[in-house]
Amino acid sequence: MNAADKKALYRELHQRLSALTDGESDEIALMATLVCEVHHALPYSHWTGFYRVTEPGMLKVGPYQGGHGCLQISFDRGVCGRAARERAVQLVDDVEALPYHIACSSSTRSEIVLPVLDKRGQVRAVLDLDSDDYGAFCAEDERGLTALIALISHCFD
Repeated sequence: MNAADKKALYRELHQRLSALTDGESDEIALMATLVCEVHHALPYSHWTGFYRVTEPGMLKVGPYQGGHGCLQISFDRGVCGRAARERAVQLVDDVEALPYHIACSSSTRSEIVLPVLDKRGQVRAVLDLDSDDYGAFCAEDERGLTALIALISHCFD
């Protein structure tokens, strides 16, 4: 899928998610709805989900779509841990090239992980998408997913 197609897809997702979540404040309901919409819209993502910060330095699986995910990931492990620890998006074209990658699924080839911050700048969760294809995610995915997270970020404050 090219960047222009992705941009249009994320625009549609933004409109749909905005309508579906209008007036909702429950964080689990909002995360589950975002994950469902994104997962079913992106043909190149085989796993889409949140890992929530449940205690200092620890992520636990939250709402997701796809096969089983890792149940917990510490901030010092994997791509999700790095996104949480550094409070920065991780865009990985080839997870096999990373010695710190955690293989929750042996078919994963590329990944994007976005930190979800509250208004104090604290990490509350990460949004993780995995693909069976190398280089599946790009800057357009980062922009689109960031905008979708912004629609539900009020639930983390």
